[in-house]
Amino acid sequence: MGIVFGAVHAMTPGHSKAVLATYLTGSSAGMGRSLLVSLALSFTHVTMAVLIAMLSLPLVSVALGSVGRAPALETLSRGLMGLIGLWMLWRAFSHAGHKHDAEEGAAFGFMAGLIPCPLTLFVMTFAIVRGVPEAGIAFAVTMMAGVALTLCAVALATVFFRRQLVGLFESRPRLITAVTRSIEAVAGLVLVAIAIREIIR
Repeated sequence: MGIVFGAVHAMTPGHSKAVLATYLTGSSAGMGRSLLVSLALSFTHVTMAVLIAMLSLPLVSVALGSVGRAPALETLSRGLMGLIGLWMLWRAFSHAGHKHDAEEGAAFGFMAGLIPCPLTLFVMTFAIVRGVPEAGIAFAVTMMAGVALTLCAVALATVFFRRQLVGLFESRPRLITAVTRSIEAVAGLVLVAIAIREIIR
């Protein structure tokens, strides 16, 4: 039940699906690395909530007072994603090499997942108040598996469709270079715009 609940919950807004797809569209990550990014995002998203609940109940009270939000972590997450967007823009226009390693993808997943899951915060707080924190952790772990399933599906679909698009242009290497740089530049602009909009809001 927890896995199904987590998968459905991850389909709702606020789980960085659009940001994940944007990043993977502008990167050269394959299926394996896209899974790493989505797993890092899922793990960080749920784990941050568990850590906040376990280590700082006063902070949870403040977060739940604003409908499960943690504004400082949200601002940090958006700011770091904005920096990645600027870096992608720099690479697109500087003609630098486009090597994307696993560490970059994992770092992006971590940054995008810094926003704690409000539902996990609620469940953990309820479990701690009832004196059964291990039940809250067990639910968080199963829910994380469901969240990961949804985010992995988004990541794999993004990489699949990006490859199909690239396959259409394989016979024209100069065109594909231009398209790749354009996609990376647009992805970078979108990440910067999302970061600025969310920080200002």
